[in-house]
Amino acid sequence: MPPHRSTASGGEDRTGASPPEARPARPSARRAPEPSARRASEPPARRVPGAERAAGRPAAARGAGAGVGEGRQAAARRMAALRPSTPQGAYAPPARPSGDRSRGSARRGAARLPQQVREAWDRPLTAYYVIVGAGLLITVLGLVMVYSASMIQALRYGLPSTYYFRKQLMAVAIGSVLLYAAARMPIRLHRALAYPLLLGAVFLMCLVQVPGIGQTVNGNTNWISIGGPFQLQPSEFGKLALVLWGADLLARKNEKKLLAQWKHLLVPLVPVAVLLLGLIMLGGDMGTSMVLTAVLFGMLWLAGAPTRLFTGVLAAAGALAALFVLTSPNRMGRLHCIAATSPGANDQCWQAVHGIYALASGGWFGTGLGASVEKWGELPEPHTDFIFAVTGEELGLAGTLSVLALFAALGYAGIRVAGRTEDSFVRFAAGGVTTWITVQAVINVGAVLGLLPIAGVPLPLFSYGGSALLPTMYAVGLLISFARSEPAARAALATRERNSLTGVRKRTMRRRAGRRPSGER
Repeated sequence: MPPHRSTASGGEDRTGASPPEARPARPSARRAPEPSARRASEPPARRVPGAERAAGRPAAARGAGAGVGEGRQAAARRMAALRPSTPQGAYAPPARPSGDRSRGSARRGAARLPQQVREAWDRPLTAYYVIVGAGLLITVLGLVMVYSASMIQALRYGLPSTYYFRKQLMAVAIGSVLLYAAARMPIRLHRALAYPLLLGAVFLMCLVQVPGIGQTVNGNTNWISIGGPFQLQPSEFGKLALVLWGADLLARKNEKKLLAQWKHLLVPLVPVAVLLLGLIMLGGDMGTSMVLTAVLFGMLWLAGAPTRLFTGVLAAAGALAALFVLTSPNRMGRLHCIAATSPGANDQCWQAVHGIYALASGGWFGTGLGASVEKWGELPEPHTDFIFAVTGEELGLAGTLSVLALFAALGYAGIRVAGRTEDSFVRFAAGGVTTWITVQAVINVGAVLGLLPIAGVPLPLFSYGGSALLPTMYAVGLLISFARSEPAARAALATRERNSLTGVRKRTMRRRAGRRPSGER
C-alpha cells in the first residue's frame, strides 16, 4: 500500500482517492457499519480556501470529518464578519424597493413645485414674456375664430367668405405697428401724448352726435363712417385716452403730495370721466360706459382713495346705472334674460339662449374647427359679441378654458407690473389698462354664460372689430413698455444683448479663421 500523502484539501490526495485512514472496511452482511465509518464514507465537503488557516491548525493534524466541519464554521464566521452587524434587539429596516424610491422622489418634486413656480415668477423678465406671449396668442386665436365664425355671416350678405377675416387681418397688421411703437416708446412720450389723445377722443365723440355724421349700429349711435366699408367707434379710443390722461394727472399730483386731499383726488379726473360717459350714453352704449366706469374706479383705488369716498362714488354710479336701466325697455329686457333657458316672449332672449346652446353642444373638446351649427343663422353676432360661444362649440371646454387662462395670465402680469414699479405714472397706467381689459373680458364672457346682461362689448383682442382692436393693442404695448422699464428687466435685457453680440462676434471670427488665404486656393 502506498504511503499516506496529506494535502490541504481535507485528506484527499491528487488522484482523488481517500487516504487509508479514512477508507472504511468492507462491511459484511451480518455486521452494520460503525458511525465513524459511515461519516467517513460520505463525500467530502466543498473546499473553502483558507478555512484551515482561519482555524489556526494545519489540516494534517485533524481528521477528515473534523476538517470539513471546522472549514464550514470558519467560512460562516468570515461571512458574518463581512456583513454589517445589527445590535441585538435593534430594528433593521427592510430594503426599500425601487418603486418606493421613485414615488418618494416624485413627492419631493411635487412639494418643490410651488417654490420653483414662485422663483420663476420672480424673475425680472417674467412679466414681459407673459404679456407678449398671452397677447400674441389671444390675437392669433382670435383671428382663427373670426374666420371660422364669420364665414356664414359674410355669405348671407352676399360677400366673400373671407370678407370679415381680411378686414380683421388688416386691423391686426395696423395694431401690431401700434403695439411695437408703444412698446419701444419712452414713458415720457406716452405722457406727452395723453392730452392730445384726450382732446381728439372728445372731438370725435362729439362728431358722433352730429346728424349725418354719426352712424347707428344695432340701436347705438357710436360710429363714424370713414369711407367705404370702414367705420370708427371713438368711444373705444376714449378708454385709452382716459387711462393715459388720468395716469398722468394722478402722477403729477402724487409728486406734489396732493392726493391726500379728496378735492385734488377727484377734480378734474371725475368731471372729465363724467363728460366721456355722457357722450357715450348719448349714443346709448351702456356696455362701454360700464367699462369706462370700471377704469375710473380702478385708478381711484390705486391712487389710495379713502373707503368712504370710494363707497360714495360707487353708490352714485350704481344709482345712475339703475336709472338708465329702468328707463329703457331694451335694457330691462336684457336684464330679464339673465340665466334664461327659453327665448321667451317675442324671442327677446333668443341670443342669450342660443349662446348657451352653442356652449352646451361643444362638450369637452368641441365639434371641430369650422363645424359650428349655431353660426348658421341661429346665433346673432357670432363673430363679435358672441364669438366666445362659437369658440366653446367648436373647441369645447378645453378651448374656452385656454382663452380664459390667457386672459388671466395677461391680467396677472399687468397687476405685477403695477405692483412692482416705483413710477407713479406706470403704476396708474398699468392698473388702468389691466382693469380695462379684465373687466371687459368678464362682461363679455359673463353675458355669453348667462350670468350678466348682454352689454354689447367685444372680447378684447379676440372679437371682430378694428375700432376695439387698435386701442387695445396699443394698451398691450403700454404694458410691454412698462415691463421693460423695470430696472432689473433693463439690466437683464442689456446683458442678453451683450451676450448675443458676443456670440455673433465669436461666430464671425471662427468663420474668418476657417477661411484659407487666397494664395492657398
